[in-house]
Amino acid sequence: MTSYSNGLIESVAVARQFEDNKLESLLNETYRSTRYRDAFLVELEDGEAWVFLYGVIIFWGADLALKSRLIADLENVAEDKFLQSEVERFNFTVGDVAQIREETLTLSENTPIERLAASHALAQSAKLGHFENRARDVIVQNEFIPRQLATSGRTSLSRKKLAKLRGTLFSVNSDILLNFNLLDTPEFFWSYPEQEAMYHTVAKYLDISPRITVLNKKLEAIHELLAMLAEEQNHKHSSLLEWIIILLIALELALFFVH
Repeated sequence: MTSYSNGLIESVAVARQFEDNKLESLLNETYRSTRYRDAFLVELEDGEAWVFLYGVIIFWGADLALKSRLIADLENVAEDKFLQSEVERFNFTVGDVAQIREETLTLSENTPIERLAASHALAQSAKLGHFENRARDVIVQNEFIPRQLATSGRTSLSRKKLAKLRGTLFSVNSDILLNFNLLDTPEFFWSYPEQEAMYHTVAKYLDISPRITVLNKKLEAIHELLAMLAEEQNHKHSSLLEWIIILLIALELALFFVH
């Protein structure tokens, strides 16, 4: 039976994803681990960790030294490490009824499978938090553009900067959309349908569904900003062509009168 150094759950999003084969080799060679589809159970001296392929780790009752060591090892097999990890914390205990209230998760069975069911929702929440922050940051950083267009009808950005900005916005938008399936109900529950209630209990507490709705609206805002920038870029290109034509006509007239 797993022993814990504390009653703390910690969700840590560290990267876009882990390299599957390298991750499995690392965990098999360095730790006692078991694979459950896209998640690995890592047994620690005190507590345990659930490592998800999409770059999230859920620690149960592990002390700081063990957590730091595992995170450092996992960063060696991570793709696109985050500059700053997304961290969420909760408490857990064991009782007669599985529930989550006031930041405390109560387990009714305290089995690895029950903890994995809860960990799926916790990991999705951490990943969703990363998506939310990326969408929010890119909107806040570029909110001056609609204001400039509203007040002066144009933006001060050059065509080159507009093109670069469109590339950044498109990258953020597509990265989130391509990984959106990570927020669906995990396939794990096809094999363990009796644990799906625990997953939905935690997911509901973490507001995963309404947060996805809000994130979709943020993505719509980014899409509208992309369209706005595309139109502005085309306008700048058309204006440049008009000036080139005017200059060529002026040059032709000047040469005509000189001769």
